[in-house]
Amino acid sequence: MYGAAAALRALARGGVPTLLWRTVLVACLVCGIGLLPWLSRTDPALTVLRARSADRDPDPETLRAIRDQLGLDDGPPALLGRWLGGLLHGDAGTSWVSGAPVLPGLAPALGVSLLLMAGALVVAAATTAAVCARTLRLGARGELADRRPGGTATAVLAALPEFLVASVLVSVIGVQLGWLPALGWYGPRWMVLPSLAVGLPAGAVLGRMLDDLLPGAFAEPWAVAAAARGVPPKSVARQAVRRCVPGLLPNLALFVVGLTGGSVAVEQVFDIPGVGRLTLRAALSQDLPVLQTGTLALVLLAATAGALARVAARLLIGPALRDGALRSLHRPRPPAPRTLPLLYAVLLIAVIGAGLPRDPIVLDTLARLRAPSLDHPFGTDALGRDLLARVSHGALTTLGTALAVSAAALVTGLLLGLLPRLSGPLVETLSAVPPVLAGLIVTGVMGSGPWTPALAVAVVAWSPLAAHTSALLRQERATTHLTATRALGAGRRYLLVRELLRAVAPPVARHALLRLPGIALSLAALGFLGLGARPPSPDWGLLLAENQPYAERAPWAVLFPAAVLALLGALAVTAAGGARLPRRRTRPVGPAGPPADRVAPVPPRRPGRPSADLTSVSPSPTEEQ
Repeated sequence: MYGAAAALRALARGGVPTLLWRTVLVACLVCGIGLLPWLSRTDPALTVLRARSADRDPDPETLRAIRDQLGLDDGPPALLGRWLGGLLHGDAGTSWVSGAPVLPGLAPALGVSLLLMAGALVVAAATTAAVCARTLRLGARGELADRRPGGTATAVLAALPEFLVASVLVSVIGVQLGWLPALGWYGPRWMVLPSLAVGLPAGAVLGRMLDDLLPGAFAEPWAVAAAARGVPPKSVARQAVRRCVPGLLPNLALFVVGLTGGSVAVEQVFDIPGVGRLTLRAALSQDLPVLQTGTLALVLLAATAGALARVAARLLIGPALRDGALRSLHRPRPPAPRTLPLLYAVLLIAVIGAGLPRDPIVLDTLARLRAPSLDHPFGTDALGRDLLARVSHGALTTLGTALAVSAAALVTGLLLGLLPRLSGPLVETLSAVPPVLAGLIVTGVMGSGPWTPALAVAVVAWSPLAAHTSALLRQERATTHLTATRALGAGRRYLLVRELLRAVAPPVARHALLRLPGIALSLAALGFLGLGARPPSPDWGLLLAENQPYAERAPWAVLFPAAVLALLGALAVTAAGGARLPRRRTRPVGPAGPPADRVAPVPPRRPGRPSADLTSVSPSPTEEQ
C-alpha cells in the first residue's frame, strides 16, 4: 500500500499541466472528427443516405429531409455543442444511420472488444515467453556468452499481417479441419481463433523487445552475485524479467489500446461485432455521433492504460529511480558476426530483380490462377497477371515509402521521447485513433493522392517509438554512471548527446526496424481503401487483399506475397542486431606472442615512486600477516 501511494504521489506531480494538455488534445481530436464530413468535401446527407439505403435515389427532397432531420444546416459548431451537451447528461445522441441511441449500441461492442483484447493478451504473453525462453535459460545459467542471436521465426510472426493470419486460421482450422468455429461471436470457443490472429504478431514484437533487454539485466552485479551464491536459476530469470518489464510497459499499454480498437481486419474476417468494426463503419458512413463516442471511449481507455503502466513502473523500480541506483541495460556493444541479414538481403534483392523485367499489369484471361511454373515462378492471380512481376514492382514503391516513413517516425519518436510530459498525452491520444480514421482525416485535410497513406501512417507511427524512448530515458537518467559523470562536471548537452542518446538510440532503432513490415502493410491497406494508390497498382497489401478470396483454390496467390513479406520481416529483425561478415582468424606470429615492434614500451619508473599506470591496492589481512 505504501508503494502504491508513493507511486500515485509521484504521478501527481505536474499533473495539472499534463491534464490540461491532454484535455486540449482530446478536444482537438473530437473537433477534427466533427469536421470530417466538411473536410472531406462531400455532402454528409448523401453519405448518410447511401449508408441507410444504397439503392435509394438521392433526389433533392430526400437530401433536404435528411439535412433537416440531422440539423446539418446549423454547421459543425452547433452539432458539436449539442453532442457535448447531451454527453454531459449521459446521452451520446442517436446514430445518423440507424436512428438508434449510441450508448446502448456502443457498450456491447466495447465489451466484445475488451474480451477479445483479454484473450489476445494471453496469447501474446505465451508468445513472448516462448520467444524469450532461450535467453532466459542461458542467462540464468550464466551462459549468454555462447548465445547466438536468432529471430527468424519471430520475424515471420511479427511480419505477417493480422488479416492474413486470420484468413489462414479460418480456412485451415475453422473450415478444412473443423476444430473450432470460424465465424461469429457466441461463446468462449469463438474467441480462440481471433485471439490467436491478434495475439501472435503482438507477442512476437513484445518478445523481441524483451529479448533485447534481457542480456543487459543478466550482466548486472546482482545477477552475477545471485548466480555465485547459488540462487536457483528460475529466481534469477524471474528477477531479470522484473528488471526489464518497466521499459516495456508503455508499449504494452499501446498494444492494449491497439488490440481493442485497431483490430478492424480481424473483426471483419471473423464477423465480430466489436468497437473496431463499429468505428470503421461509422467513419465510412460519416456517422458522427457513433464515431465521436467510440473514439472518446478509446481515448479514455488509452489514458487509463497509460496511467496503470506508469503506476506499475513506479512500483517495480520506483526506489531505484529516486536514488539513481540503476545500471544501464543499453550500453553500446559491437554487433556479433552474423551472415543471416546478408543472406536475407541477397535473397530479397534476387526476388525483386527477377521480376522487374516482367510486366505487372498485362492481363491474360487464359492463364487465370495458374500454378507456379517456369513461365510464372510465383503463378498468376485471378486476372492472369504474373505474381512475381507484381511483387517485384510493388516492392519499389511499398518498401521505398515504408523506409521513408520509418526513418521519419524514428527521428520524431526520439526527439519527442526526450520530452515525456509533452509526448506522453499525445502518444496516448494518437494510439486511440484507428489507422483508417487517421487516413480519412489526413485525406480530408491534404486531399487524396499517392502520398496520403504515407502521411496518415506517419502521423501515428512515431508514437510507440516515442513511448519506448521515454521509458528507456527515465531509467537511463537514474543510472549510477550518469550520476558519476554529472558529478565530474559534465554539462547537459554532453550528457544528452554522449550518454543518453548513445544508450537509448540503438534499442529504439531496432524497434523501428521491427515495425518496418507492419508500416509497409499499413501503407498498402490504406491504399486498398481508396485513400492512396488504387488498383491495378501492385502494392503488397493490394496483392494480399485481392488474392485472399482465392486462398483455398490457389494458395500460391497468397503464400508467395506473404513469403516475401516474411522475408522482409526476417531481414529487418536480424539486421536490427547488426550485420557483418565473420572475421577471419589469423594465426599467431610466434610462440612468444606478438612481434617485438608491436609491443608497447613501458615508461621508465623512478626509484621510490609508484608507477602512474598502477593503482595502489591496500594489502589484505592475510598479506599483512
